[in-house]
Amino acid sequence: MNILVIGGSGFIGTALIKELLTLGYYVRNFDKNPSVDFSELSTIADVRDRDALKEALKEVDVVFNLAAEHRDDVRPVTLYYDVNVQGARNIVEAAELNNVKRIIFTSTVAVYGLNKNEPDENSPVEPFNDYGRSKLQAEEVFRRWASGSDGRSLVIVRPTVIFGEGNRGNIYTLINLIADKKFVMVGRGENRKSMAYVGNIVKFLAQTIDFPEGVHIFNYADKPDMAVKELVEFIRGEFGLNSRPMIRLPYSIGLIGGYSFDILSSITGKRYPISSIRIRKFCANTTVSTKAIEEMGFKPPHTLREGLKRMVLSMTPNDNTRIRLRGS
Repeated sequence: MNILVIGGSGFIGTALIKELLTLGYYVRNFDKNPSVDFSELSTIADVRDRDALKEALKEVDVVFNLAAEHRDDVRPVTLYYDVNVQGARNIVEAAELNNVKRIIFTSTVAVYGLNKNEPDENSPVEPFNDYGRSKLQAEEVFRRWASGSDGRSLVIVRPTVIFGEGNRGNIYTLINLIADKKFVMVGRGENRKSMAYVGNIVKFLAQTIDFPEGVHIFNYADKPDMAVKELVEFIRGEFGLNSRPMIRLPYSIGLIGGYSFDILSSITGKRYPISSIRIRKFCANTTVSTKAIEEMGFKPPHTLREGLKRMVLSMTPNDNTRIRLRGS
């Protein structure tokens, strides 16, 4: 079976390609950025390039679409729609031309919005930012493709925040701040977060290849969820810092600080690890129901805490993060 991973040079894509190769599939990568691990399998091209996609999808059986603009601070905001939505249109056009019958699309739990109390796949959608809105529009593009002909299989996976070895996202930033003793708790930390370890979600994605005709939608998170203060205490414990006092700020003060960094960013053109939207997300409940994947019998190979431990251990003193491992 021939598989094309669109957006396979990134964190999740690299892990997915490794998993698919282990399972014996023939895999190609299509990404605007070079792949550190799989340059020999890669086509360097942009998902906005219709002709490049049409060529790349020749003789392909399954397409994974991981390509996305996903950062909180993408500018101009039209890039979310150019890449996430128009990119989806380009993919389905190429799929129709090449008679591709299977597409697996990684969307996001951001389509539900914040503080929604464990929405399931049938819950109302109310994205709060351009990333979530553009991903939801992309879902609709793929749904229309799936309904356009018999025999088509579409899997939409809505992951929560994904972390793991080699990641440079929100959990990475949190671990780094805690290790450097620069972390400040904003709010009470009682809000809960769904999270996903990369080694688990790529196992699930690989299992969806043989799903039957139709549209299949799944939230993905590794349960049980953790409260923010529980997550922070766990990471602090890995570094032996639980005996140290932790600075705390009220949510209102933290949000003002976030807006201040927004203004500073607009003036300097620089990106900062703090912003108003990141403060809002950090202090919100962002949990989802995973009953659908539980009912299908999927068993993640690692617990959430095991995944966190693996990521902490991967951030060694040789990394430019200045991480100091426990006991040092």
